[in-house]
Amino acid sequence: MIELELPYPPSVNHYWRRVGARTLISRGGRAFRQSVCSILADYGVEPLAGPLEIDIRVYPPDRRRRDVDNVQKALLDAMEHGGAYEDDSQIVRLSIEKGEPVDGGKTIVQIRKA
Repeated sequence: MIELELPYPPSVNHYWRRVGARTLISRGGRAFRQSVCSILADYGVEPLAGPLEIDIRVYPPDRRRRDVDNVQKALLDAMEHGGAYEDDSQIVRLSIEKGEPVDGGKTIVQIRKA
């Protein structure tokens, strides 16, 4: 099992930007992805193979109203890009909970083989 503490992800509403006819990851989305990649490298995480189960607990940075389902896309894509697993299609069970706000926000992720 891998347990990681990561930054609070950007909402899917702020993750993508339209530039003309193209859809790109926003500046904030790219910064989040780079941060996750650096943390995974610091932890020495190697890509897991086979079916995976992921438990996520997000702690928002403040008490504003937030949809818990809006944070998973950026988070799962960043972990894939950082090498936690080969492809997010490996995920067979995904659990996400929202905790109480903490200063700056954070995310705790547990990844294990199914």
